[in-house]
Amino acid sequence: MKFMINVITFMLFFYLSSGPGCKKIEDAAITDPPVSQDSIPTIPGWKLVWNDEFTGTTVDPNKWEYEVNGDGGGNNELQYYTARKENSYIDTGKLVIEAREENYLGKKYTSARMRTQWRGEWTYGRFEVRAKLPCGQGIWPAIWMLPTDWEYGGWPLSGEIDIMEMLGHEIDRVYGTIHFGPAWPNNQKSGGSYKLSGGNFCEDFHTFAVVWDSTGFQWFVDGVKYFSTAKGKPFDKRFHLLLNVAVGGNWPGNPNASTSFPQRMVVEYVRVYEKTE
Repeated sequence: MKFMINVITFMLFFYLSSGPGCKKIEDAAITDPPVSQDSIPTIPGWKLVWNDEFTGTTVDPNKWEYEVNGDGGGNNELQYYTARKENSYIDTGKLVIEAREENYLGKKYTSARMRTQWRGEWTYGRFEVRAKLPCGQGIWPAIWMLPTDWEYGGWPLSGEIDIMEMLGHEIDRVYGTIHFGPAWPNNQKSGGSYKLSGGNFCEDFHTFAVVWDSTGFQWFVDGVKYFSTAKGKPFDKRFHLLLNVAVGGNWPGNPNASTSFPQRMVVEYVRVYEKTE
């Protein structure tokens, strides 16, 4: 009798523990813990309001969406932007955007162009991205911003903010620029460049930042300000962030025999701050 009671008890325990209210360990989703906000260094006068430290196992769809097309970005670029894992993924706590040489939907190259539109948009702030850049003739990485609502009209009337652009054949120089004014070919821009005193942007991580307020912009590399410009409208509306690696185009030119693939932009974090003062 005692044996039968033990058997019944065991069977009842097994049934309850395997029922729909409890998941077995192997069925449970395992996710990496988020980075504590307290572990991110504070910047005096600024409050962290949005960030991605890429601690999960996949790109967070609540923070990023993909542009999927082969339209050339308005610059005669050669890539097809996809949402495939081959072109963007998380690797050991970092985002990787990978440009590949492959035939895909009529294009010879693929890459990814990610944006925070409808997930993160801001008017003014400090925008900071730490990344290691791809290189090679015809490779064009960019960290930038576009207007969400285009209230002043199409490009460039509503503005464009380039936090960082690099031409893959100039591996020690990056550019920061704003675009505005009337329609092409009468469009206007203001910007500058930063050249490393040693090394290059392809072998090491560097921090790229822009500070944007109602009076204008300041650009930084590794905390060093290298350019500033005064500008109000059209930069008084909300903008969103974009990350991409283009292949070819009017500015960098096309890849040649010296260009190796795949090329990767590796992003350690993206952080957005608002002024507290």
